[in-house]
Amino acid sequence: MKEQYVRDLVEGARVDSVFALRSRDIRSARTGEAYLALEIGDSTGRMPAVMFRPSASDESVPTGAVVRLRGTVTTYRGTRRVSVESLRPETSYDREDLLASGTRQREELLVELRLLVRRVKEPRLRAVLKAVFGAPGFIDRFAACPAASGRHHAYVGGLLEHTVSVATLCLSLASAYPTLDRDLLLTAALLHDVGKVEELAYDISVDYTDAGKLIGHVVLGDRLVWRAVERLGETIPTALALRLSHALLAHHGELEWGSARRPCSLEALVLHHADNLDAQAAAFSDAVSGAAVLEERWTDGANAFGRPLMVPHPPAPGAERACA
Repeated sequence: MKEQYVRDLVEGARVDSVFALRSRDIRSARTGEAYLALEIGDSTGRMPAVMFRPSASDESVPTGAVVRLRGTVTTYRGTRRVSVESLRPETSYDREDLLASGTRQREELLVELRLLVRRVKEPRLRAVLKAVFGAPGFIDRFAACPAASGRHHAYVGGLLEHTVSVATLCLSLASAYPTLDRDLLLTAALLHDVGKVEELAYDISVDYTDAGKLIGHVVLGDRLVWRAVERLGETIPTALALRLSHALLAHHGELEWGSARRPCSLEALVLHHADNLDAQAAAFSDAVSGAAVLEERWTDGANAFGRPLMVPHPPAPGAERACA
């Protein structure tokens, strides 16, 4: 266990611990002097950092390195950051201290995933699901993969957790819209992010592969599903495969949000909103987690939402009975 974690870094605190260097950029101050704009992270979160007048060796430390960092937590324009005095590569560290993992057990989530697959009654769609998730080695990669490099479910097993949540949401929403194809929606929900297995790489931090940067998980996932459809041959009608493909390609909703298409079917529209809801709710929970530990009512504005957030608190014992 390392000395300090990001969640513990309050204004004025002295910092002397090991962190993963998530990003590094050399910039110029108004005076013309170079400085390093950094982002550090560990299993509890991320924080910006800045180092003025860096040496040549400081500038040579690459993104993705594990570093021993010393400095002080300061606030600049309402955002906490570490003013770095020194950093150097570190070879002695525990990987689990640096890469976050979820709170839910992987086996529990895999059981839920399998149960959701069984809820798909349409045999041809279930065949596609089995072809994708049953490919050699795929389920192990899928279950370990993060769902993102930041913002939501950016931890080991995050993709599995996010997928189960989105599929469960879609299953609940399906009963509210009689004209919706429930099996198609559930199949698309289970497959909507399978491309992230090819998009993301992770060790001590989560980053993008070349394929992730050049193509992205939306298209990578659609390609993966089409390969499964092609292996199944003529058992999958083209019209059904196209409707599934559209839901996958449109699940980000808007072109500027990385969607290959805008939703043109009810299934694609509902999937988009379920996916966005789960991502936003998870990001909110992550943003308020530090303030919740400190039993504060509000966060500061230094979060992914760019504004103070009210920290949820469980109802007092007996509150529900009193309301009744």
